[in-house]
Amino acid sequence: MKILFITTDLIAGNLAHIMTQEGHDVKLYIHEKQQRRNFDYLVKKTKNWKKEIDWVGKDGLIVFDDVGYGKIQENLRKKGYTVFGSSFLGDRLELDREHAQDIFKKHGFKTKETKDFNNIIDAIEFVQKYPKRWVVKQNGSASKTINYVGHFKDGRDVISLLKNYAIDKKINKERITLQERVDGIEIAVARAFNGTDWVGPIKLNIEHKKFFPGNIGPTTSEMGTLSWFTENENNKLFKETLGKLKSYLQKANFRGEIDINCIVNEKGAFPLESTSRFGSPIVHLHSEIQTSPWGEFLYAVAKGIQYDLKWKKGFGVVILVAVPPFPYAKKIQDMSDFFGLNIFFDKITPEELNHIHFEEVSRDVDNREQLYISDTRGYVLYVTGVGKNTEESMEKTYGIIEKIIIPKKIYRNDIGLKFITEDSKKLKEWGYLD
Repeated sequence: MKILFITTDLIAGNLAHIMTQEGHDVKLYIHEKQQRRNFDYLVKKTKNWKKEIDWVGKDGLIVFDDVGYGKIQENLRKKGYTVFGSSFLGDRLELDREHAQDIFKKHGFKTKETKDFNNIIDAIEFVQKYPKRWVVKQNGSASKTINYVGHFKDGRDVISLLKNYAIDKKINKERITLQERVDGIEIAVARAFNGTDWVGPIKLNIEHKKFFPGNIGPTTSEMGTLSWFTENENNKLFKETLGKLKSYLQKANFRGEIDINCIVNEKGAFPLESTSRFGSPIVHLHSEIQTSPWGEFLYAVAKGIQYDLKWKKGFGVVILVAVPPFPYAKKIQDMSDFFGLNIFFDKITPEELNHIHFEEVSRDVDNREQLYISDTRGYVLYVTGVGKNTEESMEKTYGIIEKIIIPKKIYRNDIGLKFITEDSKKLKEWGYLD
């Protein structure tokens, strides 16, 4: 099958590589110009996806891995193309946080006060007028490093942080969201939707966003994720949140993957945000847990038909392996550029290589067996593993990471540990762990 894969900045770019390995004829378009040097000699690439529409045709599959293309996707579907991704209303759930909370409330979710701001000064004045423990969140494409969970009930720490942002020319023009803080365990629920109905299992996941082990340090895009699947339609988190959005997703003609991230406690589930696309790095763990071919699955969802997705039981983890300047967007002065650095493997087996998923990686033009770091942001690759329990999945995954030789590599060594020691017991008590 011909597959045209369209990505903004490689959220799920490795899927294009996987579907190439499945035998499909794949072309990859990367919108961000700097990231176009990734996946050289791994996937065929194009610099203009619109010129490839006739090539992929109405018998092929067009895959978007990010939001922001909703209207384009709808127009392509009206013309008879098979498109996996979001839609205009689907995009708005992710890109307009305040609107999403209104939709959640209308569909019976438990919600907390949420307000969007187009400038930092207005946000400061709001907190001064309505002091609470507010959570500061990026809105749109801003970096997650600006996110902060407020501590004081009078909002003094949030005000101090926002005043600091207001004098920073790189931040003060960013759109942000303030959301009332709720305590509990952060957990998300996701599932694929084909325009009329759910497809495949319910997917639960717990993100690890802080930079250092023990959930310390700045908030990153994500250091790793723990996940498991279930077929239980009566799953409490699904019924309280995502399951209630079926009519909205039908109205939106949504044909993709959607995720609702929540805080849960003894009082229920409170939605934080929606992800109306593939999540990263969870999409790489989906590649580990599901055993059905990606091409078949995505085509069925895009076509609006049912599909019997096969998957592994147990728990899985995915871990980001990065290099500096991660987690910051720009290079740090006096820090060597890691672009072009070779990636080596020490006594790794062919089977273990299947658990490694690329982002900023290419093959050497002169030696196709040699992989190297092909970008400067620091998001190099991800490693996944699945086991009958979290301990086994962690052991498998970290065992592979030890065999990946990249000077000055960065990763967290405790992904999944808090679930073992604390969270699983509470989730069971509250009814959120089957």
